[in-house]
Amino acid sequence: MSQLKPVLGPRDHFRGDLAAPLQLVEFGDYECPFCRSAYPISEVLQERLGDQLCFGFRHFPIVGAHSHALVAAEAAEAAGAQGKFWEMHGLLYTADALDLASLESYAGMLDLDVRQLVSDLRTHRFIDKIRADLHAGAISGVNGTPTFFVNGVRHEGRFDLDTLLAALTGETDLHLHV
Repeated sequence: MSQLKPVLGPRDHFRGDLAAPLQLVEFGDYECPFCRSAYPISEVLQERLGDQLCFGFRHFPIVGAHSHALVAAEAAEAAGAQGKFWEMHGLLYTADALDLASLESYAGMLDLDVRQLVSDLRTHRFIDKIRADLHAGAISGVNGTPTFFVNGVRHEGRFDLDTLLAALTGETDLHLHV
């Protein structure tokens, strides 16, 4: 089966300009400990590369291993519908808990309409978006998280700052640290 290269578009959550010369797409799971450790690295990459980088995030909750991954992805989408996807994204990766009560608390911390968020979670309003991300990941060869694509090519190396920065810029031996 041939793999499809993930290209960011308007349906995605992204930071930066879609026409930026560098594009980094992450397929992630909010309950994955490896994704949690990759989160600050993606933040530093965005800061360091500025408008040269368009960073996109797609959901890939591994529900068989992470019981709260799907509801966390739904909460991120619900926050996104209220204009605060990236704020919730950051909270979910730095939070201690991802149960429903905690998600409601995070919504309150972000000044979201908590009732709307809870309603969105109960009705699974954004499940089709999450399934579309999962499908895009599957046809792109994603089988674990985090999985990164650099300019449409799956990144097979480590996901530390130096390695990802080198993959994006083509430079090696950068010795940059978070």
